[in-house]
Amino acid sequence: MSQDQYSTQDPTSQHVQPDALPAQQIEHPGLESDMDLEPDYGASSYRGSGRLEGKRALITGGDSGIGRAVALAYAREGADVVISYLPEEEDDAQVTAGVVRDAGRTVVTAPGDLRDEAFCQDLVARTVSELGGLDVLVSNAAYQMTIGGIEDLSTEQLLRTYYTNVFATFWLCKAAVRQMQPGSAIIITTSIQAYEPTPALLDYASTKGALLTFTKGLAQELGPKGIRVNTVAPGPIWTPLIPATMPAEQVGSFGSDTPIGRAGQPAELAPAYVFLASQESSYITGERIGVTGGMPMP
Repeated sequence: MSQDQYSTQDPTSQHVQPDALPAQQIEHPGLESDMDLEPDYGASSYRGSGRLEGKRALITGGDSGIGRAVALAYAREGADVVISYLPEEEDDAQVTAGVVRDAGRTVVTAPGDLRDEAFCQDLVARTVSELGGLDVLVSNAAYQMTIGGIEDLSTEQLLRTYYTNVFATFWLCKAAVRQMQPGSAIIITTSIQAYEPTPALLDYASTKGALLTFTKGLAQELGPKGIRVNTVAPGPIWTPLIPATMPAEQVGSFGSDTPIGRAGQPAELAPAYVFLASQESSYITGERIGVTGGMPMP
């Protein structure tokens, strides 16, 4: 039998090594099909076991990277999904939609810009309309772009980063909680950048810190309603965002400074999102799961 997420493997050699990462840059927002080395999203390895049977999930940034891996895992666990993404990411989104359909589940593709509050509201409404309800919200979409220093950070970029990463999450959660029943879950993608900020990602890192605090606060509010709110904090993960936003020389060594010694792959994050969406995590809310290759977080 081929290796899956239950098979014992050496994590240091389980995926591609840093010296094999191409020092490549691609045009933002980045398509997986433009990458010389496409990420592993679990197509040949993720094995479902019915843990999310019948659930209905909305996943932002669901076209590629972490979002695609989560969509695939959710579908193989029995969930129907809506994926949102930028219109220019349509090609990647159709690949994701295909793997969900191949798992025998319903998928709805929803292109648009999360910086528009009305789109966020419509996204939740469309999920309820087309899937019959909303059980899991995965707020995963994010914008980042490296800068030389704070003096190089334009107001335009600052606003784009906050609107995409923070404001959209507020708007989505506000709309979602009106539709969610007890037993539902909200999962927010934060980052190790919330704890160990890189100066070249100052605006991005600060949004992830804001989302971490937001997760803790919203969990306190929604706990009595039976809705759990948690976050997954990735470390360096190989996605289109990396070659689309970082200098080529940094891309070529991406993830080499982790104790595991390599960048993570989206497939390695999906089980955390499955766990937090499932009933197995019923007594967990306001918490963080770090998937960082051993990079320490407080």
